[in-house]
Amino acid sequence: MEFAELIRTPKLDGVQLYEQLKRESIDGTLCITGHHLILSTRREGARELWLLHQNVDIVERKPYINNNVLEGGTIILKCKDLRIIQLRINSPQEYFNVSNSIEQLSNLEEVKKLYPFFYIPMYNVIEDGHTEYSLESEFAKLLATDEWRLTGANADFRLCPSYGPRLIVPRAVSDDQLAQSAAFRDGGRFPVLAYRHTNGAVLFRCAQPLAGPGVKRCRADEAILNAVVEWRILSRPVGAGWSSVGALLDSFSKLMDACNDVGTSSDRWLGRLEGCGWLSYVLNAMNVSCVVAQCLALEGVPVVVHGGKGMDTPLIVTSVAQIILNPDCRTIKGLQALIEREWLQAGYPFSTRHKHSCYTPPNQRQKSSSATFLLFLDCVYQLFHQFPCSFEFDSRYLLMLFEHSYSSQYGTFLGDCERERKELKVRERTTSLWSHINRPQIIDTLLNPMYVPNVTVLWPSVAPLSIVLWADMYTRWVVDQSQATQSRARMQAIITEEKELEKKARRLRRELAELQREYQRLRLEEALLDEGELTDEDVEDDALDPD
Repeated sequence: MEFAELIRTPKLDGVQLYEQLKRESIDGTLCITGHHLILSTRREGARELWLLHQNVDIVERKPYINNNVLEGGTIILKCKDLRIIQLRINSPQEYFNVSNSIEQLSNLEEVKKLYPFFYIPMYNVIEDGHTEYSLESEFAKLLATDEWRLTGANADFRLCPSYGPRLIVPRAVSDDQLAQSAAFRDGGRFPVLAYRHTNGAVLFRCAQPLAGPGVKRCRADEAILNAVVEWRILSRPVGAGWSSVGALLDSFSKLMDACNDVGTSSDRWLGRLEGCGWLSYVLNAMNVSCVVAQCLALEGVPVVVHGGKGMDTPLIVTSVAQIILNPDCRTIKGLQALIEREWLQAGYPFSTRHKHSCYTPPNQRQKSSSATFLLFLDCVYQLFHQFPCSFEFDSRYLLMLFEHSYSSQYGTFLGDCERERKELKVRERTTSLWSHINRPQIIDTLLNPMYVPNVTVLWPSVAPLSIVLWADMYTRWVVDQSQATQSRARMQAIITEEKELEKKARRLRRELAELQREYQRLRLEEALLDEGELTDEDVEDDALDPD
């Protein structure tokens, strides 16, 4: 179906826009294209609204009926970036046309019709983010040893449809053993290397073994683990208390219901915050990640993280543990590389998980939808909150990653796995989000002004009182953020001024040192003159020829 068939009313005047935090509505012209909803106005100081249809989580209708006559209504757009936008349309026919068009355009099933395949960047792409972080480059030092190798056993995606075509495995393990292990694990997700700490301890991730009669053990699977893992450490339980991916999204939905209820009392709001269980998920994820980090860094023992299909909670644990342990992951490009390795190349199903978000009612969304990636970003924020000087970026970067993972003009988060992205030709037909972010004019806006490189391991507090609500994420559309923006700008100005003063102080120190040397020279000459070892002519010659 062509876009034109879905757009009954491409342009409509006299539409009123109501946004959260805005006291007055904006009257303007609404335009609907194949990928965007645009509302423009002539009001001075008002910005145009550009909204990707893909960003709309659900469309709600509130008809306006007067004396049993329909006189238009309000279209409520609840978005995946957590905004709630209302459009007031006075014509009954246009009210239905616009709401139906937005609903259909925001639920396109054909991936190739999404905006990333049509977007053309208005800048020169210097770095191709699609190829920036390959396994060969990320594990170059490891592959130079005799312990590990890069295998192409999954080049046709037959061993494991959700893994990438190339994987890091122990050199002592054959491709035949990998095939046997894949048949033993759920979804074929056999154990693969996620991280190797500086002390040599390694972190593996995989899915759980398949359940069924006669399926008890697999010697090939054990051979992979025995290549680097002492079996004694596998009995250490981690991850108790994880819930299903659907329950995680239910918790997120209840959290946003509480955050959007600005009229409730403090006691009731705190009760709803506790009752939604979201912060318990964050606390649990932080706890497990810290246990894994302790095993690797303090005990020096290998760790295997597995659970369910190996696509959700294991990825959170391995990712957060690496941020705790590896200072490179706390930089802008380092976090990109981590997301590439542990989420995109590891087969996290972004398209499936992000099909629906928190505003879609449970009975209308797919059970496979979830907020796993958001939970990971929240854990990163908790680390940033406790160690604000140890991250090159701040929460603005995390917000950007969250938004683009749900709807974007870039192709980075399209598809469920590398196999799908290859079939869609994402690398050839779309622009990478990393190519956009790594432009100097963009990356400079995401830098943390308080950043001081910290090469040590971060050991966060996982006490319940240490876990905080990420207000920049969950309340940014209902609580005025202008004061926080002003504070950030003032902090940036102070730090910039401090750096300028430091440069001035270094220059003054150099000048002082030169003056001290000159003073010492003059004192020496004066002493030599007094002792008669130096004549006035010699002093004049020295002045003319300092060398």
